[in-house]
Amino acid sequence: MLASTVTTKSRGDVAEGQALAYLEAQGLRLVHRNYRVARGPGARGAEVDLIMCTVDGTLVFVEVRQRSRHDHGGAAASVSLGKQRRCILGARHYLMTLPQLPPCRFDVVAIDGETLTWIPAAFTAQD
Repeated sequence: MLASTVTTKSRGDVAEGQALAYLEAQGLRLVHRNYRVARGPGARGAEVDLIMCTVDGTLVFVEVRQRSRHDHGGAAASVSLGKQRRCILGARHYLMTLPQLPPCRFDVVAIDGETLTWIPAAFTAQD
């Protein structure tokens, strides 16, 4: 009999799917999912969970965080400074591929149990 295992990756994929469906229902359009940047052997790379576009052309780099329990401040509180920096690195790398820089922002979608919270402009790329 095969044991059913739920991995962190599979839970993350489900959370990203929930966030994507929610943001699309709010009028945003998916540009890229799981945009990754490798930094080399032994170096931590960068990833942007979702890159979305608003109706007015603003690129939205979205960090999706999910927590099944509310301890330790919940999903939104788990977006550490290091996680923000990796998201910013990924965004900067993505923006270098574009011929023209659009307006952009960094949002967080926090999923705590059954509660989804969208936080537009949750952090900035300012040093």
